[in-house]
Amino acid sequence: MPIYEFYCPDNHKLYQFLARTAAQRDVVPRCPDNPAFKLQKQVSRFAIIGKAKEDDGQDPFAGLDDEKMEAMMSGLEGDMGALDEENPDPRQLGRLMRRMTDFMGGKTPPMLLEMARRLEAGEDPEKLEGEFGGMDEGGEGEALFAEMKKMIRHARGPARDPKLYEMSDWLLES
Repeated sequence: MPIYEFYCPDNHKLYQFLARTAAQRDVVPRCPDNPAFKLQKQVSRFAIIGKAKEDDGQDPFAGLDDEKMEAMMSGLEGDMGALDEENPDPRQLGRLMRRMTDFMGGKTPPMLLEMARRLEAGEDPEKLEGEFGGMDEGGEGEALFAEMKKMIRHARGPARDPKLYEMSDWLLES
């Protein structure tokens, strides 16, 4: 009887479910904390699925293996822990961006370097967003900023629910 892990991006938590039949291997249960949240099945770290993605030179984090990524995240953990997500200090935000761009090396877009420099100098983040364009809405840095936000949110890794759930108890009723 396999145990499947599911991740909930809405509450950044991992859950384990015991499947008593092979018919349950392809189903996705409801989130135990909130049935409206969508769970995503997790693949074991050692599993390899599909073909390797070719490096097109556009991914600023390409070439960072798991060990380097973990080192980067642990180095940034203190900065991220001190960052007030609701009202961040521009200088802290700038230092965080600078450290992330250091890991990207030569793949860092010039506008990101400029933005980090100006944040470190204390400029207003909203003013910079207006000047550099909507980074989150299709602007030139959209993919980079989306990846950075994801890294910041997940730097500490998801919480792990210690309970083992019975898969059949959490399936959607047909």
